[in-house]
Amino acid sequence: MNAATQNGSARAAAAATEAKASSRFGMDLEFAQISDVGRVRTGNEDYLGSVQPDSPQRVRSHGWLFALADGVGGHDLGEVASRTAVECIVEGFRSSVAGESHFAVLNRLILAANTRIIDAGHAARVNMATTIVTCALRYDRVTVAHVGDSRCYVIRRGQAMQVTRDHTLANEQSRLGVLPSSELERAEMRHVLSRSLGSELIVKPDLAEEQLSVGDVVLLCSDGLHASVKGAELALILTPEAELNAAAQQLVDLANERDGSDNISALVIRIKNVERVGMYRGRPYRLP
Repeated sequence: MNAATQNGSARAAAAATEAKASSRFGMDLEFAQISDVGRVRTGNEDYLGSVQPDSPQRVRSHGWLFALADGVGGHDLGEVASRTAVECIVEGFRSSVAGESHFAVLNRLILAANTRIIDAGHAARVNMATTIVTCALRYDRVTVAHVGDSRCYVIRRGQAMQVTRDHTLANEQSRLGVLPSSELERAEMRHVLSRSLGSELIVKPDLAEEQLSVGDVVLLCSDGLHASVKGAELALILTPEAELNAAAQQLVDLANERDGSDNISALVIRIKNVERVGMYRGRPYRLP
């Protein structure tokens, strides 16, 4: 498999689109990625990475992996924490066992990334932390795992469905009924994380799985994007016909126009073909 990572440092970091797998053999997709420093900060603490199958056999045995991390502000070396998380997950996915459940793989890799960040912080005598959102795609499904407030959306038929749940103190208060959902966007604690990689010895990622169809778009993004650009607007820009590089740049431009106080990153994945499968005792079989 080929691995690619990108840490954007310019206002308009180059977006890259890949579409390599044969549509005659399993899932086929294309993607674009972009990371922008924003209008206020001088450095970029976001980090992006991907693993792409390099053969038709790998399309089915492993699939694709995408990961996005946002170094936590207020901690030291946020850019190191985000890079460490993504690199750990990329490395682990490349060496994972063929056919292993994506639920098991992503859960294990996030726990490993948490340990690596803590060890790196101890070695440097600093506290560092990061969010992480990662997804693995194979057959006709996407498995999503995350810690923190970087998000995953699935965009289908003009609607953007948020797959992840922000791990923030405000969101936890809302779930408990302490804070009305109507006040979430104005709450003082809306940016204070309740979970992150590197902040605790034990971390619990949330995992979810969604079935995909041709034309669906999966978006991973940092809060520098989703704080300014809402779901309905994401769906208007990320259409099945949109050119992905241009659409990713449009998202960044819109976030910068409205705010730009944080780094802005996005991974945009469009599904071009799927292979419908069922599962029997953990093994996939092709559906007619």
